Amino acid sequence: MNHDPVPALLIRAAERLCAEFACLPAVESATLTPDQAAAIARVLDETARRLGDNYPYFHPLYAGQMLKPPHPVARAAYALAMAINPNNHARDGGRASSAMEIEAVAGIASMFGWKAPDYLGHLTSSGTVANLEGLWIAGQMAPGKRILGSEQAHYTHERISAVLKLPYDSVETDNRGRMSLDALEAELRKGDVGTVVVTMGTTAIGAVDPLDRVLALRRKYGFRVHVDAAYGGYFKLIPGALDEPARRAFAVVDEADSIVVDPHKHGLQPYGCGCVLFRDPAVGRFYKHDSPYTYFTSDELHLGEISLECSRAGAAAVALWATQKLLPPVPGGEFARGLASGRQAARELDRRLRAEVRFQALAAGPPELDIVVWKVAASSVDQASARAQQIFDNCAARNLHLALVQLPERWFSPENVNVSGAGKVTCLRSVLMKPEHEAWLDRIWSVFCDACNV
Repeated sequence: MNHDPVPALLIRAAERLCAEFACLPAVESATLTPDQAAAIARVLDETARRLGDNYPYFHPLYAGQMLKPPHPVARAAYALAMAINPNNHARDGGRASSAMEIEAVAGIASMFGWKAPDYLGHLTSSGTVANLEGLWIAGQMAPGKRILGSEQAHYTHERISAVLKLPYDSVETDNRGRMSLDALEAELRKGDVGTVVVTMGTTAIGAVDPLDRVLALRRKYGFRVHVDAAYGGYFKLIPGALDEPARRAFAVVDEADSIVVDPHKHGLQPYGCGCVLFRDPAVGRFYKHDSPYTYFTSDELHLGEISLECSRAGAAAVALWATQKLLPPVPGGEFARGLASGRQAARELDRRLRAEVRFQALAAGPPELDIVVWKVAASSVDQASARAQQIFDNCAARNLHLALVQLPERWFSPENVNVSGAGKVTCLRSVLMKPEHEAWLDRIWSVFCDACNV
């Protein structure tokens, strides 16, 4: 593991924070005795040893699941805020961090084309909770009506719908993992659909549902559109690096009724940091509640008044605010260039795989975002799946960490791309979401080829 810059970054900032409260009388217990310091050091040493039993998520050779290290400024800002441990439920518990959350959320909303005061939004502890809030509002706006999502939508939507006691159904996908518009319209004709979940970056392959065409159906049938951009939302910043279908979808995301994005994925944040946005700020009426012991110190909006969660980590807001201060989420900026690097790495890996007869990439074309999936060529599904597992293990033995995923076999067969089928095959999967992956791709490819030759 490389030298960690965060402790050094914290020294001056911690001194400045102490100075902000210098008017307070000293507290004797704030100073550790030698015995206390030694005991803490022993526990931390053991903690570090235990944490070594992890995959190296921070390293470019980890190219498996959706795991990306927080930026040093996010880690440092989070740690700095933890000296106070603010709670962003109310301004009483997080005065500065609440203001920073509002500013940080405004930065994300601006990325999607929304400006204050014409939206409502806040951070959440996860994308799951953010989607919960989006579907909760959907249920309030269209009580009892069905929610639809694609077969490749995250399983959380079906689970959340069950929690909310709202009917949920899956819609077939095409051979790119995108929601089938014909299948969607067949469901819409039944007249009982209240909300359609449009996924902008599926978990399995990073597929982008055709939001532009879903919106056209909304004009015809009338329903809410909830965009789950937990994974792919930040790709709005690099339209020029996307293929035309994804570019068209991201171009109209501002027309959605609600949007979810996870800063703890591509946004360089620690877990957990999700965000939910609503185009109509009037949905805030559904959150209205009374808490006379919490909201009495300020006439300004308390974030707990527009959130289903009560206590929320103010440190998460501070970390996001600091990161966006250093790396604004704007087109052409350093942050956007990092996304483009991962996207380019994925395209290059896909190109190399397509040049190898030993593998089969998606028959319909290259990846839409930065997730690459491929099947091992074999005489049967069982053999292909077993070989994928073997290569996965061989790569891990060489410190290259990929992932496995089960996908419809038809997605890899050009002669059957338009034929439905239930057969699944275990495939290899790589999420190239770190900017360093582009520079490390030759090394990754070399290790992968070595693992395949065993």
